[in-house]
Amino acid sequence: MEKRGAPPVAPPRGPVLHIVVVGFHHKKGCQVEFSYPPLKPGEGHDSHSLPEEWKYLPFLALPDGAHNYQEDTVFFHLPPRCGDRTTVYGVSCYRQIEAKALKVRQADITRETVQKSVCVLSQLPLYGLLQAKLQLITHAYFEEKDFSQISILKELYDHMNNSLGSTLLEGSQIYLGLSPRDLVLHFRHKVGVLCLLLLCGVKCFVLFYISPVNRLVGALMTVLSLFPGMIEHGLTDCSQYRPRKSLSEEAGLQENTPRLDDYVSVSAAETSNTNLGMGKGGRKMAGNHTMEGKKANVPFCQSEKTCNGAQSSNGTVQHLKVPSRSSPASSESDWETLDPSVLEESNLKGEHENTASEQAENLPREGMNSESLPITVQPQANTGHAVLVPGLISGLEEDQYGMPLAIFTKGYLCLPYMALQQHHLLSDVTVRGFVAGATNILFRQQKHLSDAIVEIEDAHVQIHDPELRKILNPTTADLRFADYLVKHVTENRDDVFLDGTGWEGGDEWIRAQFSAYLHALLAAVLQPDNEKTLSDFGTAFVAAWKNTHNYRVWNSNKHPALAEVNSSHPFQGQYSVSDVKLRLSHSVQNSERGKKIGNVMVSTSRNVVQTGKAVGQSVGGAFTSAKTAMSSWFSTFTQSTQSLGD
Repeated sequence: MEKRGAPPVAPPRGPVLHIVVVGFHHKKGCQVEFSYPPLKPGEGHDSHSLPEEWKYLPFLALPDGAHNYQEDTVFFHLPPRCGDRTTVYGVSCYRQIEAKALKVRQADITRETVQKSVCVLSQLPLYGLLQAKLQLITHAYFEEKDFSQISILKELYDHMNNSLGSTLLEGSQIYLGLSPRDLVLHFRHKVGVLCLLLLCGVKCFVLFYISPVNRLVGALMTVLSLFPGMIEHGLTDCSQYRPRKSLSEEAGLQENTPRLDDYVSVSAAETSNTNLGMGKGGRKMAGNHTMEGKKANVPFCQSEKTCNGAQSSNGTVQHLKVPSRSSPASSESDWETLDPSVLEESNLKGEHENTASEQAENLPREGMNSESLPITVQPQANTGHAVLVPGLISGLEEDQYGMPLAIFTKGYLCLPYMALQQHHLLSDVTVRGFVAGATNILFRQQKHLSDAIVEIEDAHVQIHDPELRKILNPTTADLRFADYLVKHVTENRDDVFLDGTGWEGGDEWIRAQFSAYLHALLAAVLQPDNEKTLSDFGTAFVAAWKNTHNYRVWNSNKHPALAEVNSSHPFQGQYSVSDVKLRLSHSVQNSERGKKIGNVMVSTSRNVVQTGKAVGQSVGGAFTSAKTAMSSWFSTFTQSTQSLGD
C-alpha cells in the first residue's frame, strides 16, 4: 500500500530500473541506503526495505571480503519481481574511503573506513558498458566526500535511460571488458573443457572460484560470450529462484497456501506452444478455471497489484510456481516442466513426487507424431545482422541455427556472483543445475554440492565425478582445436592493430572459431549414420548432451540453415606424432598421476640444487617415486591411446 502523499513512481523510460546505493552499517550489516526510483512503490528514496524477491541485493552489491580491496566490480543477477521471465542484470561498483576524509560525517559512522557500492539494475545485459559508466560516477560520488549529495545519482539514471537501448545488443559493445583472448592465454588448452561443462548442464553444478570479484565475474561471463547469442538473449530466464524464508514464514506459508483454483502462474511459452497440447486460443484448464494468455512473453499474475510487487496475504510475492505442497519430495516449482498437464491435476499431494530436475527433462524427443510436428525455423538471407525469432519452447530469441541454446532455462541458474546468503540454492531441489561464481572459501569446501570447481587463479578445472571426467575428456580433434587457438593467440604476427592484436588471435576471431565449432556440432547430430563424425566430438559427450534439456529444446525445432554447414569436426583428420604429443601434454597436466610426476620432478630438482649432486638417499628416493609414477601413468595412457585408435 502506498503512503499518503508519496508521488507515484512512473515506469522506467529505458533499460535501467533503479540506481541503488548499498552501505555497510556497523550494527545492521549490508543494507540499502538509497534507491532511485524507490525499490518499493510508496517508499522514500532512503528506505531500507526490500522486495522479497530481491532480499539478497545488499549482499550481492557489497560482496563478501570487500574490505580487503580498495575497489571492486560485481556482476550479478536478480530474479524478476512480477512473475515475468526476464532476469534483472545488476552491476555494482564498490569503493571504500577513510571516515576522517569525509566532509560530512553522519552519526552512525563509527568505523575508520566507509564502504559503499553504487549499483545499476538493468533490463539489458550490458555488463561492461554499464561498468564503464558506473565506475566514473562512483568515483565522482566518493570525491564529493558527502554521501547526502545524491543529485549525481539521479542524473546517472536519466543519462543511462536516454543513452542506452536494445540496439546495443546487436553490436560488439555488449562484449566490452570480456576478453576471450585473455581467457585462452590463461586456461590455454583447457578452455574447451569450460565450454563443454556448460553444454553438459543437465546435472552439472559448476562453481567458479577466485577473489576479488571483478576477476571472477569477468572470467565466467567471458566463457558465456563464447556461445553465440548467449549474453544477448540466452540469460533472460537464468535467475528463477525463490529466496529462502525464515521458519515462521514457512509455517505461515503452509497455513495460508491458496488453492490451485485460486492462483496459477505459467509462462507464455507454455501457453502458446501447440506442440505441448495447447489449444488455438492459448487456453489451458487449471482445476475448474480457464487461463488465457494476453501477450507473448507476458506471464499470468494473480492481479495487477501482485505484478507491481505488492505482497499477498501471507507476506510473499508469488510468481512462476504452483503453490507449494507439504510433501518435501515434490518440487515447489512445477513451472520447470514443459508439460503443462501438471496444471490439470486436481490432487496435488502424492501425484508429483519427481524432483524438478526430472520434470525439466519432460520434453518432446525425436520420435514425434504427425500432430506434434517440430517447428521449422526458415533460413534467412545474410544481411549482416542476425535475424532472430522467438523460440516457442525456449522463450528465447533464437537465430536461424537455434542459438542461443536454452541452457539457462527451467531451473538452471547462472549467477556470476553468489553471496554466502544464497548457499541454500546449491542443495535446493527446485534448482536443476547452476553455473555460479563465488569468492567465499566455504563454497569451495562444499565439494559434494557441485560437480566441478574452476579455480581461476591456478587455471585448474577440478571435476569431482569420474563419469563426468570421462565424458569431458577431449578428443584428439578437440585438442587440435584448442592447440590451434593457443598458437594463434600466443604467436607474434605482423598484421596487428594498435593494441597488438589483429583479427587472427583477437577476441572476435576466437568467438568466431567457437561459433563455427558449435555450428558443426549441431549439424553433425542431424546427419544419419553419423557415428564416425560424432566420434570426433566425443561419443560419450554427445550421448550425454543428447539427454540434456537444452538439446531437447533445440532438437524440437527444425533448422534448415544447418544444411549449409559442414557437419564434420573442423579439425578432423588422421593421427600423427603431434597428436601423441598433445595427448601426452594434456594427460600430464590434467591427470592425478601426471600431477604426481610433476611434483616428483620438482622435488628432484630441488634436491639437486640443494645438494649439488644427483646422488644420495633423498634424490634416489625421488627418482624411484618418479619411475613408479611414470610407469603407472604410462600404462594408463597407452590404454587410452589404443582406445582412441580403435
